[in-house]
Amino acid sequence: MPPSRSVLLVGEGNFSFSSSVCKLEPESGSSVTATCLQHQEEALRHEGAAANIQAIKDSGGTVLFGVDCTRLGECALLKGRVFDRVVFNFPHCGRKSGVKKNRELLKNFFLSCVEVLAEDGEVHVSLCNGQGGTPADRPKREWHNSWQVSAMAAEAHLILSAVRPFESDSLPSYKATGYRSQDKGFHVEKALLHVFSRSAPYTPAQTLQMEELLEGEKVHYNIPAELSDYAFRRFLCSDSLHPVKLVQDFLLEGLAERRPVSMKEEPLPILTSAKRLRACRHAVDESQCYWIRPLQKEVASQVHGTDAPRPSTEATSAPAKADKARSKGAEGVQPLCCHDANLEADGGVYTLRPSLIPQLEELRISKEDIADGAQPGEEVGTSSEVAGDEEGEACEGCNGTSSSLFGVSGVVFRSVPISLWALPAFHELLLTGVFPLESEPIKLISHELERLLSPYGVSIATDEAGPHLMAQPMGSIGRVFASDAADGHVTVGASLNLDLLAVLLFSLPDWRLLWSHDPRFSEQFSLRPPPGTSFQPFSLYPESFSFDISFWTGAAWEERRFHAAVREASRGTVEHVRLIDTFSHPDLSQTSYCYRLVYHSHTHALSHTQALRFHKQLEVLLTARLQVIIR
Repeated sequence: MPPSRSVLLVGEGNFSFSSSVCKLEPESGSSVTATCLQHQEEALRHEGAAANIQAIKDSGGTVLFGVDCTRLGECALLKGRVFDRVVFNFPHCGRKSGVKKNRELLKNFFLSCVEVLAEDGEVHVSLCNGQGGTPADRPKREWHNSWQVSAMAAEAHLILSAVRPFESDSLPSYKATGYRSQDKGFHVEKALLHVFSRSAPYTPAQTLQMEELLEGEKVHYNIPAELSDYAFRRFLCSDSLHPVKLVQDFLLEGLAERRPVSMKEEPLPILTSAKRLRACRHAVDESQCYWIRPLQKEVASQVHGTDAPRPSTEATSAPAKADKARSKGAEGVQPLCCHDANLEADGGVYTLRPSLIPQLEELRISKEDIADGAQPGEEVGTSSEVAGDEEGEACEGCNGTSSSLFGVSGVVFRSVPISLWALPAFHELLLTGVFPLESEPIKLISHELERLLSPYGVSIATDEAGPHLMAQPMGSIGRVFASDAADGHVTVGASLNLDLLAVLLFSLPDWRLLWSHDPRFSEQFSLRPPPGTSFQPFSLYPESFSFDISFWTGAAWEERRFHAAVREASRGTVEHVRLIDTFSHPDLSQTSYCYRLVYHSHTHALSHTQALRFHKQLEVLLTARLQVIIR
């Protein structure tokens, strides 16, 4: 046991386990409290119980009788106490009780023990091989025939943090006993110790009221609630150790081995106008945009003065400063999304940026600018130098013309259906440069990216749109494209999805982990692990739950509004949505839809109860917002 830890052991039989713990570390400073359900007279009937109890007391421990492990919060002798570790070895209801009763015992124990568990404490549960129902069991039982230990713990907002062998050999005086004063012990061979810890709380979904200076006007608008946890997390700031920043650094450093790379640091606006988006040749499909109608607009000169600089998007939009946007009656104005009628009637339509490509103009560097004195490694209309060629030589294949790359990165938003690899928000890295046509720059940049990323399963596939960076199972994770060609030179751009690259380079099981608030995630990147370092999950074997939802809709049904509502109501725990049935009424202008939703989380404890609660919230949200009739 670690030093200075308070340990509570429940469900003891002959107290040999508690006695062994006390004997092994008599000077550890750990405070041991051993309890059993039986009264003292009944407990003493176990062989060796009296000697073990005395050994516990001699070592400074406490022994309590008549303690129900499913009602620890009600135990008067434990009032006001919290423990760093709660241990339950081989729980069992007694006699020939089935798996359902033992599952209920586990669930009630977990719900009880969190009342006396320290905030950073652990719960240790030892089970016979096969009982837990996790892949760690060899052999693994069928789910319905197991005790479903991780699912039962999730009911108390606990996650399974570790599974390891139950080391009975390290406890020489330990003798497993059965239940209800029976000395027949459990089979401890290949038994497993399951370690649980508290889950981080779910982040509430909330609409963020924002203000931003865009095209000469100060615009007040709302970020939809389902995106509130994806905005302004600052993963790419200069001192960040978040994996998307580590991936970006890896790419920039690798590219800088061949050519200078400079990044623009000034924040770009979250909003993009429809006009600017449509003027961009390489912009994303408008059907994937989060369209926004401003709550109100003010002329910039009236607010900041005509020469006032654009305010920092991340600074003015942070939740701590969000109240600055709640002025001049903004609360009474409701935002409209792209599926609302007459959205463009007033000509004031904006979208949350679906890509940084519309900002390409701000990064574009002409060959004249380069020829006027900028050498590799020098700043050219950018805010900071990332890396450069120390010798100042032109790269191979560039025919003596500087081939600096200039870049920008930030979070972008896509209104996409919910599936395993559909990201509503991700960090895009956009790089651009001017190259001579004869150097075949698209092929050149593609090969450089492939050189860096092929060890991690990335390959180049080319179609009519140009080269794409492909990886399994997510598909396209980036592309290389040409923008403008003139006077023997061409502007080439590369757009990369840093989130999917982080999933690949650090072997993450789910992209949603990147947005986790749990410190157990960020701690694994505190020492800047190199790409190829596998992430170690802090929530093992999370269960998934499927629920169907059916409803009648009218003629103006927009499916992506449904997906937005699912993201909001489920707090991002739905990983897949599938349409399984439709029916159009022959007499009424109504259609029935039936969807299957899969709830699954690698970041939070997700129980059947919690998933069902989210599902009921979805029904309420759909009824109120989309005016559907739940079947």
